[in-house]
Amino acid sequence: MDDDLAGLPIERKVRLLTGKTMWRTNADPALGLRELVMSDGPIGVRGERWDERDHSLALPSPSALAATWDEELVQRLGAVLAAQARRKGVDVLLAPTINLHRSPVTGRHFECFSEDPVLTARIGVAFIKGVQSGGVAATAKHYVANDSETDRMTLDARVDERVLRELYLAPFEAAVEAGAWVVMAAYNAVNGTTMTENPLLAEPLKGEWGFDGVVVSDWGAVRSVAASANAPQDLVMPGPRSHWNLGLAEAVRGGAVPESALDEKIRRLVRLAARVSGPSSSEPHGDDRALLREAVTASTVLLRNEGGLLPLSTVERVAVVGPNAASVRFQGGGSAEVYPAAVVSPVDGLRAALEGVADVVHSPGVRTTTKPTPLHRDNATHPVTGEPGVLVRILDADGAELLSEHRFTGRLPEPGRAEGERIVELQAVLHPEVSGDWKLSFGAWGPVSLVVDGKTVIDEVIEVDTDDPATLYLDPRWRTVTVALEADRPVLLVARRQLAPDSPRASVLSADAPRDDDAFAKAVELARTSDVAVVVVGTTDESESEGSDRATLALPGRQDELVRAVSAVNPRTVVVVNSGAPVLMPWRDEVPAVLLSWLPGQEGGAGLADVLLGAAEPGGRLPTTWPAEDVSAASVTPVDGRLEYSEGLDIGHRGWLRSGEQPAYWFGHGLGYTTWEYSEVLVEHGNRVRVRLSNSGLRAGREVVQVYLSRPTSEIERPVLWLAGFAAVTAAPGETVEAVVDLPERAFEHWAEGGWRREAGPFDILVGRCAGDIRVRSQSW
Repeated sequence: MDDDLAGLPIERKVRLLTGKTMWRTNADPALGLRELVMSDGPIGVRGERWDERDHSLALPSPSALAATWDEELVQRLGAVLAAQARRKGVDVLLAPTINLHRSPVTGRHFECFSEDPVLTARIGVAFIKGVQSGGVAATAKHYVANDSETDRMTLDARVDERVLRELYLAPFEAAVEAGAWVVMAAYNAVNGTTMTENPLLAEPLKGEWGFDGVVVSDWGAVRSVAASANAPQDLVMPGPRSHWNLGLAEAVRGGAVPESALDEKIRRLVRLAARVSGPSSSEPHGDDRALLREAVTASTVLLRNEGGLLPLSTVERVAVVGPNAASVRFQGGGSAEVYPAAVVSPVDGLRAALEGVADVVHSPGVRTTTKPTPLHRDNATHPVTGEPGVLVRILDADGAELLSEHRFTGRLPEPGRAEGERIVELQAVLHPEVSGDWKLSFGAWGPVSLVVDGKTVIDEVIEVDTDDPATLYLDPRWRTVTVALEADRPVLLVARRQLAPDSPRASVLSADAPRDDDAFAKAVELARTSDVAVVVVGTTDESESEGSDRATLALPGRQDELVRAVSAVNPRTVVVVNSGAPVLMPWRDEVPAVLLSWLPGQEGGAGLADVLLGAAEPGGRLPTTWPAEDVSAASVTPVDGRLEYSEGLDIGHRGWLRSGEQPAYWFGHGLGYTTWEYSEVLVEHGNRVRVRLSNSGLRAGREVVQVYLSRPTSEIERPVLWLAGFAAVTAAPGETVEAVVDLPERAFEHWAEGGWRREAGPFDILVGRCAGDIRVRSQSW
């Protein structure tokens, strides 16, 4: 390898270290280096094509995976993703995200695991092992302190060294120890230096921890030449235009960057290529959809179940209402999106499960989003063939057709490409189902136009006003007009946008019907006349998405009002919360049952039906504390470009315990369908904790035994308590079982004076069902 590199021209070396395309690296056969293909994750493998015709399995959100507290299950899911990646020719999956839930208002929490570094590390490691068992590289991201979205491209996170080590670096250390092949450097700076140039890439990542894989930049995160090349930043994405391609060769020749630095980066890239070219070591798996359905039930958290309403029994008519009941939010917004072949909604799931047994009736009740709704197969047809969908044409500067595509949605993150392209055109026949003032929208960048039945209604230029990829490539600005349309009278929509060189190509053609003013009353009436009411509420990709933090934890629209109106007419009301992160539930003590389904993936409705009807136990436990009141956005809002991590070690449940205030639900909370009694805890030499507990209920169940540490008399500042380990047990009714939890030495240590230290003397061992429910206590040796 060294001899081969010695004779390689500098330009050729630089070429290898920057992307060939948005998702591919460059090849060099002389070095035995092929092109490597990367794909966004983490709930599925999209591949290089962002195309609704190219289907992907859609897993539950990472916050849901963490809610399982089940490493074996997550590892199996990781292997499924590896098989999907191999099917699509993907070598590197850009997941998992192992940043922490530092504040409940962070917009991208659904893509992260937990507020706790131990739970995040263990679930993240399981994910990595599962993916890499299939010969596909997992990517631990975003290194590091990329824990919020406001000004995420430029913010400077100011974090104390001890806090960095004990909280934010801890999951990355575990990922490296587990053998992660790729680490992604974040957009943000830490303590004054942007991460693609930051000394943390050298120490502790590549030095102390011995990471021998590739450090890839987040897309567009490298914004310098010499400074980033002299850092242990290995690969710049995307390509082909990058700061390195434009100036690195000259910087090497001028002595600003040693050529040996390029050689070291290439060696790592060749090592990665060898790893992902090897055989898969994963075992063949069974029915993927069955596994995804199992993941839904395992992650669903039963927050409240007064009077044992759940599981449901003897029902003849079930009202399933709410904005997310028939249009479940199965995934989060942003780069994590995929297109599954089919999605099972709560309405779908219950109708299938209760077919021939009970009627399932539905009304959405309220509308929660203000964003335009892209055309879809149910309301638009191809103007030539009449088939469901949209005609997309790529034109040259004179309007001549270069390429045409039949697409199934008006949302096109990546329309087809053609040599000489200058215009993207979308045509569709809209079939209005109701009369009234429809809102028609077109989203894109640059000169745009929209023509309705021959009349131009939009003709203007939409300027690019951001450099955030989540907006540039996924959520372009739109323009909206109101047009009076008649039911069952089709209209032809023709939208065009001009393409500038290297400009984002995302285009969205949307149509929204007039609001149904009677929908709320219809939903309440259905609930009143049914045996049980299931209200499915949740977030939208406006309120919870990559690229922005949340202004409030409140549910959007009139959802709180809908819950209260339904529960007022039906005492058997179950509320299902469909969100990836905490929301406020001011009615939580007014309804008998509350379930948290997260963003459940494509099998969400099927798994929810299993839980509601008792075919499976809701196995989830909260990976994050849920507040009772709204939370200030100050903790995620930089001031003069700096974001102070002033809470130190006290994030999540640690902060609640420090303040003495009560959240709505504690970290680790989850009820299941049985009850448990903890009888004793025994602590052995070697930090082994044995916990005896009994299933005191009437059903078999699974319990997650959580072990926390505390040191009230410590001479150093510590959290009130902190998670040290956990283990799950299963038991039949009346059965007594033992949970064995081996606590790592690191759980007792703190970072001081450049190293890990253990304070002399015993620690309190606290065992319980969640951070706010400790059942038995002991002390360490």
